[in-house]
Amino acid sequence: MTLAHPVDLPAAEADLADAVGAWLRENLPPDWLAAVDAGDHAAVERIRADPGRRAAWFDVLGASGLATPTWPWGQGGLGLTADRASIVTEQLVRYRAERPNQDFVGLTLAGPTILEWGTDEQKAARLPALARGRELWCQLFSEPGAGSDLAALSTRAVQREDSSWLVNGQKVWNSYAHLADFGLLMARTDPAAPKHRGITYFLLDMRTPGVEPRPLKQMTGNAEFNETFLTDVVVPDSARLGPVNQGWAVAITTLMQERNGLSGRPVVGQGESDRLVGRALTTGAWRDPLLRDRLVSAFVEERALQMTTIRGFVAAGSGAPTAEGSIRKLAHATLSEKLGVLGTELEPDGAVAWDAGERPVAVDAFLAMKTYSIAGGTSEIQRNIISERVLGMPKDPDPERHKPFQERSRG
Repeated sequence: MTLAHPVDLPAAEADLADAVGAWLRENLPPDWLAAVDAGDHAAVERIRADPGRRAAWFDVLGASGLATPTWPWGQGGLGLTADRASIVTEQLVRYRAERPNQDFVGLTLAGPTILEWGTDEQKAARLPALARGRELWCQLFSEPGAGSDLAALSTRAVQREDSSWLVNGQKVWNSYAHLADFGLLMARTDPAAPKHRGITYFLLDMRTPGVEPRPLKQMTGNAEFNETFLTDVVVPDSARLGPVNQGWAVAITTLMQERNGLSGRPVVGQGESDRLVGRALTTGAWRDPLLRDRLVSAFVEERALQMTTIRGFVAAGSGAPTAEGSIRKLAHATLSEKLGVLGTELEPDGAVAWDAGERPVAVDAFLAMKTYSIAGGTSEIQRNIISERVLGMPKDPDPERHKPFQERSRG
């Protein structure tokens, strides 16, 4: 397979989907394309599960710019507006050629944050590898004592005489940290400043001595989350992203991207409700008029969310995500819970008892249905953001907001 080059796409939006589809048909491996054309989803997943083939394809895709179409031309992207990029995404999903969920932090969070805040050296070092899928990233934000109140983090970074930083602390709920090459790290660098003003942001090499991720087993039996211990970790100042003590402003860029990204892909098409309808037809549950009505309602709700996501991307143009993304993230979280419950009602026996071996899809979907109501800021936090930044309601009073962090009461 020859290495592709950044593609030239037509200016006319009506021709964009055809151009991307044509590029994919020309560059996808023949057996991958044949499996997609035949609708053989199992064969496609087997191909995507092969590490060597996956890496080779993501290298080609990344070199084309289609993996990161909104990034600037010359920095791994094609300089597309968000609405045009959504057309690219739709075609990638159609051909099952998109990057996997475990690349979410790198592509959706790290890349845009580095683009906005990074030095030329940081962009040159990190963006090409991110675009081509050569690095896996994780997010080191949440802490056992600072979950919803992220600015209350206590992981400490102290600058040494040689300008490097000595970091000590603990993070938690770090997806894929045990596999990651790099992490987005927030640490407190000035405890004498108010909690939002004494934080600095770093790009942490996860292979640094003293970095210890420990996987946490979830209800599903998987262990993609971690708690990460940082013990006398030496971080060079060249890994600092943005100014010292202004890491909260850098983090806002990351958080806005996260909330926008967790509202779903900007694609209108088959989703979880379609899969539930297929299962209902297979199990015979579709014959139940009440259950059928709820499935149709969920189908309409999912399509409405997909179309709203497209509208949000179009409205954003080339601008940064706004608090409006919290509305869509909240809707996505609510819908995920509804679909998780519906899945168990389609196969009630399989949801509570099954033969040895692979569990029914309904079980994992039910156990994981709270994911989107927690990840990227809980639904309660999203409601606060919506009330304050969208509806203009007053913030909850915080009498210690301007106190030095080290003088704040604990409890």
